[in-house]
Amino acid sequence: MKKIADNKAPRAGNSDTFKSGKVTYLSPLPLPTGLPPVDHSHIVAEVTDEYLELGAFTPNVFGWQLTLAMPMFVVVSLCIVLPVISFFGGLVWGEGILDAIGIVALAFSEGLKYATGFGIVILLIALFPTLQAHFRLRGVVPTRFNRQRREVCLVPSDSDTPVIVPWEELQAWVVQAEGVTQYGVQRQFGFGFGGTDPKTGKGTSLELMSAGLPLAISTWEALRAYMEYQVNSLAEIQDPLELQKPGDPPWEGVHTFYNARDRMRRRRREGEVGWYYPFFWYCYHLLTLWTLPNHLTEWEVRKLKRLNRRATPEAAQRWSEPLPEAQWAKPSDELKRLSEKVRQKQKANPGRLPYEVFAEVYSEEDRVPQASNL
Repeated sequence: MKKIADNKAPRAGNSDTFKSGKVTYLSPLPLPTGLPPVDHSHIVAEVTDEYLELGAFTPNVFGWQLTLAMPMFVVVSLCIVLPVISFFGGLVWGEGILDAIGIVALAFSEGLKYATGFGIVILLIALFPTLQAHFRLRGVVPTRFNRQRREVCLVPSDSDTPVIVPWEELQAWVVQAEGVTQYGVQRQFGFGFGGTDPKTGKGTSLELMSAGLPLAISTWEALRAYMEYQVNSLAEIQDPLELQKPGDPPWEGVHTFYNARDRMRRRRREGEVGWYYPFFWYCYHLLTLWTLPNHLTEWEVRKLKRLNRRATPEAAQRWSEPLPEAQWAKPSDELKRLSEKVRQKQKANPGRLPYEVFAEVYSEEDRVPQASNL
């Protein structure tokens, strides 16, 4: 997290340009974007009736599959593929099958020796980003969105004092940037939010990378929809490859492996895929050591939960406790009125970008006082 240098709040639809790109604001006043509420990057770690927790990152099975597949590819190549090739080479150029078997034994013993060394080195290199991410997570407190209080709790990296920002005063923005490299023009997108605690005057913010501008806006829409009681569960904004069944944990794990296998078998029975699909499915999962990546993902989820729970200050824990329904905060009349105007314009012209609609609505609002003074 970083401190907000400028406490002067913009409003939804405003844009600021810088040398290599543009920042466009989606809030204050969290107006509906019209995009589907989807957490594409799986940055939401938990959803309860009281709060939504935004984690630093969510472990996934594919990351562990990739980590294990790289050293396993070396092992398979040197300990299986190389001996097989050596066997046929011995048959062709050797002096019979005994000569070929001797060459296979030699190729296997040498291949195993090199595969062990190279495999361990490659595994350590592949594990480095994960270990680095875990190291950075020590002491990091997840951001929480409390819809009963209609507030957001951010904890700066250099302080244990939470920054509580009213939901309708939270600044949210998307970033588009371009840079020229030796490979051509490279585009980057990001999503961020932050604000100032009205009681303490302290401010902070959080920025996250995104694969594209619509994906970044959809992530914000997922947060906005939760705060406005339009979504109520993690499954509504996340679905890891459609592999979640009712009653499954919200994260990826061993259950997603067996759900994926059931889905693969069903698709084969119904003729959606040919015989080659199950063949390569089993080859891929054998190469990535079957369910081991899924078990490692579940272990990582438990590890991160322990890290996050220890880091959450007591003040933030108390702030997260449920309130009696009579004490729940309500949306302002201004937010309800402007949200309805935005929805009407989106319905009339659904193809427009959300911040263009926001800017038009505020422009009309600015003209109303002027017209009444004439």
